Amino acid sequence: MQSINEIPIVFSCSGESLVGIIHRSSIDNKTGLLIVVGGPQYRVGSHRQFVLLARYLAKKNIPVMRFDYRGMGDSSGDLHSFEDINQDICAAIDTFMENVPSLEQVVIWGLCDAASAGLLYAYRDKRIAGIILLNPWVRTEAGKAKAYLRHYYYNRIFEKKFWVKVLSGRFNPFHSLNSLLNLVKLAAKNNKNQNADELDLVGALPDKMLSGLKKFNHPVLVILSGRDLTAKEFRDLIKSSPEWIRVLKKNEVEFRELPEANHTFSSAVWRKQVEKWTEEWLIKKMG
Repeated sequence: MQSINEIPIVFSCSGESLVGIIHRSSIDNKTGLLIVVGGPQYRVGSHRQFVLLARYLAKKNIPVMRFDYRGMGDSSGDLHSFEDINQDICAAIDTFMENVPSLEQVVIWGLCDAASAGLLYAYRDKRIAGIILLNPWVRTEAGKAKAYLRHYYYNRIFEKKFWVKVLSGRFNPFHSLNSLLNLVKLAAKNNKNQNADELDLVGALPDKMLSGLKKFNHPVLVILSGRDLTAKEFRDLIKSSPEWIRVLKKNEVEFRELPEANHTFSSAVWRKQVEKWTEEWLIKKMG
């Protein structure tokens, strides 16, 4: 049953109709949370994560809005890339603040490529007071290759089932060697085109995200899963780049990690931990 504190809303963005839900808190709050969705999810979220997060925070007197950007879920228009939804986020914030008059600032919350979209947008809008990034998407072909080499092939040689497959004759060494060599070539290509101080990623997603972080002088929380390739790629990126390390330290970015969690924090235990971390960080940083 629809709660009287959950308000469905339709708003405009570049001639298209976007659908959202505003979760009002029982008391006025100057800070609200905007949940940006990442493909292929829509405003409900995998295993209803976004709905449950919004309801949890609203009960803690933090208003929340979740919405579908153009072409996603119930919103009209052609589907847009997460790198091309600045107008959608801006329109959502306009709508959020119009319908919750007490709001003075908004924090963006995003998972995967929605986290990346939030970081690409936040510095452009003075109303954004913080960002919460879950398993940010920073994928490049070379970065993916390095992650597979480091986290898949290396670990696999220590797995019992791998050696059972080898000894049973079900292992094809030629196919596996070819795949491995292709990954090494991709990873080596990336290493050749970068030095220790500056990644050669002009125009690439990681470089755009680093630029966005440099320009955003407000609190940032990063939540990472332990069992997720996307999170591993992000860890590898920041560990290999002195510039990322410098900016993360300068901006006092906070990290939380759930070692057993998968990409979407699909268990109730993981989901509730994310809810609690989100609430605590918002109260500490936003008051």
